[in-house]
Amino acid sequence: MENIYKIPREVSLGGENGIRKIYLGKNHPLTIQTMWKDGITDVTEDSPKLESILREINNLKSLGCDIVRFAVPDMESAHGLCVIQKHTDVPLVADIHFDYKLALECLKGTVPVIRINPGNIGTIDRVRSVVDECRKKNALIRIGVNTGSLPKDLEALVEFGKISRAQALAQTAIREAEVFEDLGFSNYVVSMKASSVDETIEANEAFARVSDVPLHIGVTEAGPLISGIVKSTMAFTHLLKEGIGSTIRVSLSSSPENEVIAGREILHECGFRKGGVTIVSCPRCGRLGFDVHSFVDRWQKKLLSMNKDITVAVMGCIVNGPGEGKHADLGIAGGDGRCIIFKKGKIVRTIDSKDADNVFKEELESL
Repeated sequence: MENIYKIPREVSLGGENGIRKIYLGKNHPLTIQTMWKDGITDVTEDSPKLESILREINNLKSLGCDIVRFAVPDMESAHGLCVIQKHTDVPLVADIHFDYKLALECLKGTVPVIRINPGNIGTIDRVRSVVDECRKKNALIRIGVNTGSLPKDLEALVEFGKISRAQALAQTAIREAEVFEDLGFSNYVVSMKASSVDETIEANEAFARVSDVPLHIGVTEAGPLISGIVKSTMAFTHLLKEGIGSTIRVSLSSSPENEVIAGREILHECGFRKGGVTIVSCPRCGRLGFDVHSFVDRWQKKLLSMNKDITVAVMGCIVNGPGEGKHADLGIAGGDGRCIIFKKGKIVRTIDSKDADNVFKEELESL
């Protein structure tokens, strides 16, 4: 069957001032994004907050995050973002609405990605000034469209049932993209997000039929951890299998860390990210002999940040542990105060449960 969707063209971000260079579109690997949840008005070179932000960015990077977006509602935030970018090689995105001067300020500080909508920045001269500066700095622009920011005429058509909200999203994005094309600027991506899975899919499909601009995909305001992951998985699986999407964000009412882990696992299970540690753990039952939940909670971040292409199994009882986890490179299970360590289904050590973490660490490091 002939592919009805355009192959996304290549765009790039970063690559200067020590910032990691990332290519999007074409056949380049999909990237994972998240958004910082707090304000950065009080971030300066000598502020204690800077160190904690950089530490968390490094943590997100180790879990598989490629890009971090920050809200920039005022000039203090723009200055704060410039300070943060100066100290990390992870590309940061300035999320800006209405005030084009904030974009220009962030570009002065080497921030490599600006998220704006030409429609809410103001006059074409203001848009041109941002585009010209991005062109000079080889910066990427992301057009972000959602159902809360539709033009009045398209809103009216939706209200009267002439077009769907998804069609309005796609038409809005096409209009915004035409502004950049008319200015001769092609280093940009588009996102069209709804809180509905079906609307998100329909909008992205409609845009991908007529444009080769790379797409950042996500379900906006997807909700708390479980429902947000469910919605994102449904939308991403559908779109990515069609070749739609060059970069993703799982939008959750939860931590950036959980957004990154969810995005990583979705890409892994869809076959778009290879390698890394795969964790297999049982849900626990009445045969409980080992506290699977607390062990996984303690080890998940460490395991997912390791550069090892292995499978680790954490099982609740010795009865089923080695059998159900026999494909694992390393596994642990327990019962009656004892634990077993197994590899590829074969028991290699039997230990006291109180030594579980230390012995598990030894065996993990030996792989």
